[in-house]
Amino acid sequence: MTEEPRSGSRQFLSLHLLETLVAVLPVRDENGSPKSFVYGGVERHMISSQARRRAERVHARKRANAGIGALEGRSTGLRTREWALIAAKALQSAHGWERDEAVATTRAVIEATGLKFGDPAKKTVANLTKVLLFAPDDAGDRIAAHVHAHADDVRQWRDGYLRAQGELAKKAARKGGRKAEPEPEEASGGAESALPALPKKHRDAVLLAIAPRDAIDIALYGRFLAEIADSPNVDGAVQSGHAFTVHEAEQMDDFYAAADDAKLERKRDALAFLDSADDAGAGMTGYQSLISGTFYRHAVLDRVQLRNNLRAAGMAREEAEEAAGAAEKEFVNAFVEAFPEAKKNSTASTGSLPALVLAFEGDRPYNYAAAFQFPIDESPGGEGPAGPAAVRRLLDHHAFVSARRRDLETARFLTYDPRIDAVLTAAGVDSVASIGELTP
Repeated sequence: MTEEPRSGSRQFLSLHLLETLVAVLPVRDENGSPKSFVYGGVERHMISSQARRRAERVHARKRANAGIGALEGRSTGLRTREWALIAAKALQSAHGWERDEAVATTRAVIEATGLKFGDPAKKTVANLTKVLLFAPDDAGDRIAAHVHAHADDVRQWRDGYLRAQGELAKKAARKGGRKAEPEPEEASGGAESALPALPKKHRDAVLLAIAPRDAIDIALYGRFLAEIADSPNVDGAVQSGHAFTVHEAEQMDDFYAAADDAKLERKRDALAFLDSADDAGAGMTGYQSLISGTFYRHAVLDRVQLRNNLRAAGMAREEAEEAAGAAEKEFVNAFVEAFPEAKKNSTASTGSLPALVLAFEGDRPYNYAAAFQFPIDESPGGEGPAGPAAVRRLLDHHAFVSARRRDLETARFLTYDPRIDAVLTAAGVDSVASIGELTP
């Protein structure tokens, strides 16, 4: 059944933001260089939507776990490959199991549910699933509690499962290392080399533990789990665009020289002057790429999809409505406040505040990237500094589109820049004073 957004509101909440960043590197490619693409005939710096979405998810989760914000006290998710280790830790701390037995048991149980693990011969990945699993953050505790409650039954199954795995490994070794990957079968009727299937009641318990349930951020951002066909996937309610500079990209390769403290201390010691030649030069040198510019970014919340996800997780209509309202407030807060944390200490990038935030509702998503297809010209005689010029463009673009799309309504503006506030005033646009006022 399809849910409708609350009375008097449109299905989609569109968010648009302009921010100026100076000498930062919030996201990098595989070579450690800034990400970029060509748009409007020139290269633009890019901050990927993946980096943005993770920053927003983590920001909202931390606030919820700390009892702050609209999601205070609500369940959130954790995306990791370490669920076997997390469940094993819960078995140790809450139920008194020995570590080695706990890890072997949780790994076997989760693997038999359908998730593949890393190579057992490699200690670093042996107990990690091959894919990241986004599940409610109490999934490990739930798995541990079920395993402990049925300890005798699970141990008996586990011993047979591990014994069958060992036999398969020996057969593979005799065949020259060719790996055999049989499907689990019932222990009573399968082929000799088959792994015994996890009994249904235990598998169902694991599936329930890792199901999306009431985790708000899974309902917002969705998840895809192809490995287990009967574990539900979730279509996300949030759409995120890549952030990009509104002008041509400019990259700076910053040369750095890191001092060796011990070497400098010796150089200050007058009695060690004979070693001064050995102590010449920096301790370490290199280059790092940094970027500056005014970025446009965009995201959309589908209120109908959010409510559908919450209802599919088992919430009653009233509960889903309340949770969706809280999720919307926290999503908007995270969109404005969260920032990828790469190089945060050496560039203070997470201290940036947006120059302008625009929020409005509509019957479909609206992306204003086209307003910046022609790069802003900051040269003498051009449009001036990119920040105010981008704001003027965005305002003009929004006014033009709004006059032709009657579903666009309740536009709200927020700025943290006094110069931009003057631009809004000159344009006859009122602004709100807080993030909470960006949504109804």
